[in-house]
Amino acid sequence: MHNSLCEAPFHPCRQAGDRKGAFFVTFCRCYGIMCYLCGINRGIFGMNLVIDIGNTVAKLAVFEEGELLEVVYDDNTTLEQLPTLCARHACDCGIVATVIDLSEQAAGQLARLDFPLLRLDAHTPLPIENLYETPETLGYDRIAAVVGAYDRFPGHDLLVIDAGTCITYEWLDATGRYQGGNISPGLQMRFKALHQFTGKLPAVEAEGRRLPLGKDTDTAIRAGVLKGIEYEIKGYIEAMRQKYPTLLVFLTGGDDFSFDTKLKSIIFADRFLVLRGLNRILDYNK
Repeated sequence: MHNSLCEAPFHPCRQAGDRKGAFFVTFCRCYGIMCYLCGINRGIFGMNLVIDIGNTVAKLAVFEEGELLEVVYDDNTTLEQLPTLCARHACDCGIVATVIDLSEQAAGQLARLDFPLLRLDAHTPLPIENLYETPETLGYDRIAAVVGAYDRFPGHDLLVIDAGTCITYEWLDATGRYQGGNISPGLQMRFKALHQFTGKLPAVEAEGRRLPLGKDTDTAIRAGVLKGIEYEIKGYIEAMRQKYPTLLVFLTGGDDFSFDTKLKSIIFADRFLVLRGLNRILDYNK
């Protein structure tokens, strides 16, 4: 085996038409047999690129041996910061997950990457069992968040709450089986709906005067939306904990919410849970 030749497509001897001396030293799960020089140059020791393309923004992240090194927020239609990020880190494998159709520019950025790129879809092998009846309609961010939580606490009953464009509630049992989840309107969606589907209610922002009960229309809308979400989340947690007393709860997403001390003690907040889950899926497929 040690006399095998380097199979890396970027190997300098191969590019020069001379493969003498390019012998196997290590093994890359993406490229197969690889010499030590190519391994060092490409960072085969667990350097992963994770691309999470959402409805409003794209997140680009680099992981090394499971550790999150850097996160960049980018335009989800251009991925213009991708080349700069890749120039800073010698990634050898990547994964991309998107909830939107890729623009021509974004697709071109991905096509120019010089390493294998896993595209997450309904057929991608997962480190958990997916019992969702229509996996082809399951949002990648939902399943990735569940994978990220289970990777951190395997063998536990988990409720994963993702407060983004929508608020999703995902249930994974202690045996690693994803049982399904619910989808609810997110923070901004609720504010916009009150304005767009009524004749006189104003457009109100989340930031502003906050009261337990509104004293005018703005504060009434703000309190109604924020308290409604808080009570909704508390209701899910309390109902699940009655059935599963050792339940662990993860909260992720772009929106932050305040909880009382008792509830806060059982919640693990991780804004990058989806990215961690995508990285775990990539490692699982190497």
